[in-house]
Amino acid sequence: MEVELLKLRMLFAGLMAVWALGGAPMAARAQTAVTPNSVCADCHDAEEKVKASAHTGVACASCHAGFSEYPHPENAPKPECAQCHQAITQEFALSVHAAEIKKGNEGAPNCAFCHGEAHEIKVVKTPEARRESVDNCGMCHADALEAFNKSIHGKDVARGVREAPVCTDCHGSHAVGGKNIEASSVSAQHLPDTCGRCHGDLKLMQRFGLNANQFTTFNTSFHGLAVKAGQQNVADCASCHGHHDILPSTDPESMIHPNNIAATCGACHPGAGTRFPITRIHEVDPASEPMPVRYARIFYIWLIPGTIGFMLVHHLGDFLRKMFGLRFRGELYWARMMRPHRQSFRMHRSERWLHGLLTVSFILLAYTGFALHYPDEWWSRPVLQWEKTYPLRGTVHRISGIVLVVTGLIHIAMVMWNRTLREHWKEMLPRVSDAREMVEGTLWRLGLRKERPHVSPHSYVEKAEYWALVWGTLVMAATGALLWANNWTLQFLPKVWIDFARVVHYYEAVLATLAILVWHFYTVIFDPEVYPMDPAWVTGYSPRHFPDHEHDGREH
Repeated sequence: MEVELLKLRMLFAGLMAVWALGGAPMAARAQTAVTPNSVCADCHDAEEKVKASAHTGVACASCHAGFSEYPHPENAPKPECAQCHQAITQEFALSVHAAEIKKGNEGAPNCAFCHGEAHEIKVVKTPEARRESVDNCGMCHADALEAFNKSIHGKDVARGVREAPVCTDCHGSHAVGGKNIEASSVSAQHLPDTCGRCHGDLKLMQRFGLNANQFTTFNTSFHGLAVKAGQQNVADCASCHGHHDILPSTDPESMIHPNNIAATCGACHPGAGTRFPITRIHEVDPASEPMPVRYARIFYIWLIPGTIGFMLVHHLGDFLRKMFGLRFRGELYWARMMRPHRQSFRMHRSERWLHGLLTVSFILLAYTGFALHYPDEWWSRPVLQWEKTYPLRGTVHRISGIVLVVTGLIHIAMVMWNRTLREHWKEMLPRVSDAREMVEGTLWRLGLRKERPHVSPHSYVEKAEYWALVWGTLVMAATGALLWANNWTLQFLPKVWIDFARVVHYYEAVLATLAILVWHFYTVIFDPEVYPMDPAWVTGYSPRHFPDHEHDGREH
């Protein structure tokens, strides 16, 4: 009698499903809506288990489609997780675990291995489930589990700290990939972002007394910028802090303990820290920077705006003065680019060749240098496509630096050994009259002086630019050499030398680039007296005319 009653109840549920039928998916939903789990519980004892699982409230028919008839069809398909969790199963299919299953590895974890049997699916967000997930992973990864349990993260998990990371927080829940898989969350390229989810969270770090700026300082460091660009052989977070065995710096066994930091850095930089201790890896507060680094930063922060600001005001006044005189007063001024009306000789052939080398090397240095510092910008992308296989930016940058230095040395040799050039370049030596010309010239450009002052053939404008180039080349060459030979620097000098060189190299590059764009480009391109360009760097002659500096036009 009970069996007949069960058949009638199952038949009634089936008729209700057919009545609502609008296709297979709708039929499944109709079954879910009209077939209570208590019907299944008449024969199956899974209802209580489901109530205590993550699937509580889910109807049996949602998973067991095709079982509305009784007796159940023999060939009815077993439920699959993909019926409801399609996106998750697609992620899992990309994981190393799924790859092992495809290979026939019966011990590889599937859904039930991690989540439990179908009727006992655990709620994964509870502290208990998170702790159990670590042991779950440890069933296959015993060495990693042992190291993790000793780590700062493992100890926090054992103490019940809800925010402490477990395996899935770093490796992912379903699309688990190894460190050699580019898309993996623990690959060299993505690991900083994975660690940064916690260590870049300001509120979370404040809660545990840690500094969230350490994540930012890594991203702006040499290592962080190289990782962003896709380099595979550069240190990431795990290179210094460890993988599963992460310990605080106060622990004697930690890789970043003061007694161990030399060995940690020495893995990539042989000899680093053997003579001088390596400290302040993550610089988070400018006020706590080493004094040379802090003063260098302050110096350039004031110098760059002041210098470039003066250049802008100086040239803006010059432009307005000349435009007013040439345009609105009707004065005629001959300025033919390749055939100036009045010939004023400026550059010998050898000097023009050196100027060409200087131009090419400087442009390449500026572009590749800023591409190294700003790998995320759109203008850096053309040189980043080779970064994973070949460090194009760094190679071109160093070659350009060598060309710049060699150009300077050739210039010095030519001035020393060629009398004609030596006499020519003597005009670039600073004189007391240059200060007077600068004051009078600036006042005239600002409209504070009516009469246009005397201008020397090589005035303070050219001299300031020339000696700034000499100074900048020396500074960039010295700091660049320290950064290039970083292994030698870390072995024989305190680490502050690297930090100082990096700050000075960057800010000097900013200053030099802005000076070229504002000061030099105006005098040779946008100056109304030479526009559209002073051809002296091509022909040797300039349209500018200096009455007391006539020249016969012969080259030497």
